[in-house]
Parts: sequence; C-alpha cells; structure tokens
Amino acid sequence: MACLLKNAGTYVRLLLVLQTLFFTSFMTAQNNPKPTLEDLIPGGATYRYPENIYGVQWKGDLCVLPDIENLKVVSPNNGKEVVIATKTEVNQLLESMQLGKIQHFYNIEFPYSDHKELSSYMLVTTSGYRVLVDINSKEIKWSQPRKENASNEDWEKQSRSLAYTLDNNLYVTTADGSTRAVTKEEKGIVCGQSVHRNEFGISKGTFWSPKGSLLAFYRMDERMVTEYPLVDITARVGTVNNVRYPMAGMTSHQVTVGIYNPQTDKSIYLQTGDPTNRYFTNISWSPDEKSLYLIELNRDQNHAKLCEYNAQTGALIQTLFEERHPKYVEPQHPIVFLPWNSNEFIYQSQKDGFNHLYLYNRQGKQLKQLTSGKWLVKELIGFDETNKYVFFTSTELSPLQENIYRLDVKSGKRILIGNKEGVHAATVSRSGKYLIDRYSSTSVPRSINLIDIKTNKSINLLTAANPFEGFVMPTIEVGTIKAADEQTDLYYRMVKPSNFDPSLKYPVIVYVYGGPHAQMITNAWQNSARGWDIYMANKGYIVFTLDNRGSDNRGLEFENCTFRHLGIEEGKDQVKGVQFLKSLPYIDGNRIGAHGWSFGGHMTTALLLRYPDIFKTGVAGGPVIDWSYYEVMYGERYMDTPDSNPEGYQTCNLKNLAGNLKGHLLIIHDDHDDTCVPQHTLSFMKACIDARTYPDLFIYPGHKHNVAGRDRVHLHEKITRYFEDNL
Repeated sequence: MACLLKNAGTYVRLLLVLQTLFFTSFMTAQNNPKPTLEDLIPGGATYRYPENIYGVQWKGDLCVLPDIENLKVVSPNNGKEVVIATKTEVNQLLESMQLGKIQHFYNIEFPYSDHKELSSYMLVTTSGYRVLVDINSKEIKWSQPRKENASNEDWEKQSRSLAYTLDNNLYVTTADGSTRAVTKEEKGIVCGQSVHRNEFGISKGTFWSPKGSLLAFYRMDERMVTEYPLVDITARVGTVNNVRYPMAGMTSHQVTVGIYNPQTDKSIYLQTGDPTNRYFTNISWSPDEKSLYLIELNRDQNHAKLCEYNAQTGALIQTLFEERHPKYVEPQHPIVFLPWNSNEFIYQSQKDGFNHLYLYNRQGKQLKQLTSGKWLVKELIGFDETNKYVFFTSTELSPLQENIYRLDVKSGKRILIGNKEGVHAATVSRSGKYLIDRYSSTSVPRSINLIDIKTNKSINLLTAANPFEGFVMPTIEVGTIKAADEQTDLYYRMVKPSNFDPSLKYPVIVYVYGGPHAQMITNAWQNSARGWDIYMANKGYIVFTLDNRGSDNRGLEFENCTFRHLGIEEGKDQVKGVQFLKSLPYIDGNRIGAHGWSFGGHMTTALLLRYPDIFKTGVAGGPVIDWSYYEVMYGERYMDTPDSNPEGYQTCNLKNLAGNLKGHLLIIHDDHDDTCVPQHTLSFMKACIDARTYPDLFIYPGHKHNVAGRDRVHLHEKITRYFEDNL
C-alpha cells in the first residue's frame, strides 16, 4: 500500500508538471503575435526578411565583405578577416579631389580582381563620378564624370569607356572623359537598349568586346509598330503616353546590330539582310574581337541559327549550325568560349528535352555533350582554367532545387559542391579553387559560405536567423499528385493554419501562376511560400499551390504540352489539385477560391469561368484575357498567330466565357500596365456586361504590371478583404 501511495504521489506530481508546461506553452503561443501584412509584404513599414550581406564578391582569391563603415577581406583558407579600407579614409580621398563621397561599400567593385598588378583597384561610384581607388597605396588612380539622366550604363574595365543612353540614343564616354554620340536617330528608333521585349534572355542593349576595343549594340526601329495609349491621370487634364506595343499577328519592330569603334568614332552594321520578322539574340564576342556571334530566330520561333559575323566589315562569315523544333526553339544563353581554348565554346540547348551544355568548335562541329539526363542546367557560373573545370548549377538532385557542380571537361566527370539541400547560387574565385555559395533551404532562410572546392570544406560568413522567430506561423507541406494526364508528377505546396485541427473544415485559396518561366514550389526557405500565403493561413485558410504542366524547370515536354492552347491543360491540372483537396476530410469543398497575377490572373479568371461550380471566389491581377491582345514574341511562341491558330485563340479567349461567371470575381489592373495592357480587363468587363454577369473591378493608378512600393500592402489588404467578404 505504501508503495502504491508513493507511486501515486509521483504520478500526481508528474501530472502537475506536465499541466504547468502545457499551460505555459499554451500561454506563450497565445501571447505570440501573428505577422501582419506590414511584416510580410515588401513595402511594408516593418517588412521582415532574412539578414543578408550585400556586395559579397571576389578580389582574386580573397572574399570581399562590404558594410557601411568598413571594407574587409576574408581568407577562404582560415576565415581570417582584415579591414582593407574605411569609409572615412575613402571619402577623404574622394573629397580631396572634389569627387563627392560614398555612403557605404555595398556597391563597390573590384573590376581587376583577375589582374595581378591592378587587383587592388576598387571602383566606386559617387553621385557625379566613377572613380578607381587603389586601396593599397590609398590613391585616386582615375575618375570619369557621370552623365545626368543617363540610363543603361555599361562600363568596360579594359578601355574604361562608358556606354549609356539618353532618351532613345546611344553615347560613349571614353577613358579621357570625351563623349561621342554613337547614334543620332529620330523618335521611334531606339538604340543601346534591350529589344524583343526582353524575351530570349535579352536584358541589355550594349555588348563590349573582351578588350573593350569595340561596342556592339542593338538598334530597334519601332516606327511601324502600333502605338498603345496609356493615360497619366496625375495631370489635371490627363495626358497620353503612347507606347509601342506589337500584338500577336501584327507588325513587329525591326532590329539591327551595330558595332561602334571608339578609336575611329565610326559604326558598321551587321549585314543580316532584311530584318523583318527576325529576332537577333544572345550576342557574344570571340576572344580575339574579330567575330561577333548571335543566335537568329525566325518569327515562328521554330528555327534558330548560330551565326558568326566579321566585326570589321559586318559580313556574315558562316552559319555554324541550326536548330529546329516543331513547336518552338527558345535560345536563352549566348555561347561562352573556354578560357583555355579560344577555338571551343559552350552552347546551351534543350534539344534533347532538357537544357544541357554542349561543346563545339569554331567551325560549328559538336565535339561532345557535356551534361545529359532528365534534369536541366540552370546557370553556367565559372571556370577553373588550370584544371579545365566548368562550374554550373542544376536540378539534378531534385526539380525543386538548384545545386552546384564541377565538371571535368575532358573526362565528363562531375562532382557536387556544397551541401545537398535547397537552392544555391555561386560565384567562383579567380583561380577556380574557391567559391562563394549562397543558398536557402526549407530550414535555413539564408546562408553564405566560402567553399574550398578541392576539400569541400566551408567557412560560414552568414547564417540568417528566422526573421519571424517568436511569431505564430503556419505549417507548410509539400507533396506530389498526378497531372490530368494521369502520368506526370506535379508538386504542390499546402500552407495550413498554425492551430490546424483536422476535425474542422477549412476554406481553400488556390494561389496560381501556371505559365512558362515560373516555378512556385521549391526547396528554398518556406518552400517559396509568399508573405500573403502566410498571412491568409494565419487567418484560417488553407493556401494551396500547384506547379501544373506548362511551368518551369521540368523540361521541354512538360512545358510545351500547352502549345497553341494556353490555359487549357494548366486548368485541368489545377482541377486535379482541387480533386485532391476535396479528398481530404478537413477541406470545405464548397469554399474554394483562386488568386493569381499576370499569367496567374489569366488562370484565375479561366478557372472561375471554365469551372464555375468548383471555384466560388477569385481575385485576378493584371490578367491576360485575350491572347490576341498580348505581345508578339511571347504570345506567338506559345500560341502561334491568330491567323494560323484561330481555334486556339477562340478557345482561350476568356471574353467568350464571360456568361459562365457564377461566383465572385475581382479583377485588379494597373492603369500604366505596358506588359498586359488594360484593354484585356476593360474588354472583359464589356463582355460581362453584354452577358449580364457581374465581376468587380479595382484600378491602381500610376503602376505598371504589378503594384510596387508602399501600395503593395494596400493591394494585399484589398485582396484579403475580398476573400473575407466572399469566401
């Protein structure tokens, strides 16, 4: 009996301890705040994001660590940090020469980090000057005035010349400070800027040769392109801003490529012939500066040619090889010459179904395929010239990841560098012995490390803390379901409330994008869930996202199965996602909504119209409604032209489905949207009026294709209220 009483007393005490711990944990959870939209949305007053180190770069084989007051270098051998400059001393030097001053070190560069004698030269930019400072001798070595209102600045380290644009023309300021007008074109002709609406990997309009002797540039004649009016309502009498917007099937702009010689102050143009209905993309130089390479694409975008032109005369030297596909070819990367062999280059292609690296010689002969497999190369990041290695990131470990690999060009052997988790990006040191690895994973918001490539040993520079530590946060799950074809695995992400109770029924918001060149679910921090997803889960919703067929990083067949019928197969896959949701006991199948922007706006609208008995509420931002209103390059790649694919354009035109609307649909559009012009939304409103259906409309004045800055918080509050009121 005494033994039983003793054990009973122990049990009671243990129960009291457990009750106390539970009550304390419960009260702590109750007292912890939930993050607000101000915490979660960029532009918010208290926006939280993982800590970062800005401007980390290589200075030879030393890692540069900038901050506001000091500039440090770190040895990748032992992690030792040394201050090499302070803001005070740099500003004293600058001000002594009346060159202004810097506010911090985050945007400095070491342009000659690969040059033994000049590796100590640091490039700083003040409000009025570009300056080279020798941090060893503490001297100003060179300066160049900056041009007020200049855009598209492109500074070349060898010649120290600066290319830039003013309005629609291109200028060059040479190292001695003299400025020349490279072009003097009338309005409607744009020079030195990105062309083809930034498709085909194009992001700039000027391309310096390796030694800085010559400058290739784009010239785009838009005079034949229809003008689209955007109205500025900030003036008392609204003013019209006409933008050149070539819609699918309509007359497009014409592009030519020039080469400017600063020594002679003369330009020549490549002899490409009539530029009508041709795209010139992925420009690169030969190491000897004698040839300029580009990939030409026909307007149908099913035939690509790698062409070599004489940089002195502009004459076509040869077409090295051609690539065709019955649906489309989409070149995204210029060729890259091997630093140890100027006769061989790497070409990236999806010709075997996945983006891989191929080795060619300058005669256009394929020497070998460097990578292969049912995964894709994401980025070519550098070389080890001594050992003849290539470094790249790929999805080999998982379609949800990007990991770093080293490839031996001769043997074809590749090894993984860094850890196996998450999404990585890297830069390689001068010697190729070390790299800076930046990654995040589901459990690590951000980590920056120096890695010794030979030993795979790393030195941690930063591991960011969870910016929402102490906040009530939802749970995130990732899994797979079968696509509508019953064969293809699709990845989904489900964000559940922190106090999730499987005995309850939850409303669902399907957040969707669904189009090419975007992937919503990764193994990065929080599986790439957005701040608004977190917010809505904390309000009691389940937020579900599915990367349907047609989205990115799964290979060419996965993407192009939507060809000529955008939104159809994608919608079938999203419905498969809803069927999966409805199979779960905690899902309220009568309260399912959808939200997305741009292509996701098209998908949201399409889901409510094609499946009106499934989706009760939707918020569509900047939606494509009629693909014949969308621009030439993107639209015709995936849909062909309205004349050649009338059935596809008719089927995918959401105005024709306006009468199907049953649920609540809010369309949000920006009045200055020059990507998906307001005509989409306005014409849909007219179609709904004619069909006697009743969507809602909200306009954001002064914004382009998305709502940026402080107004972005307002946007997400607006979206939230719509779901709260209607779902």
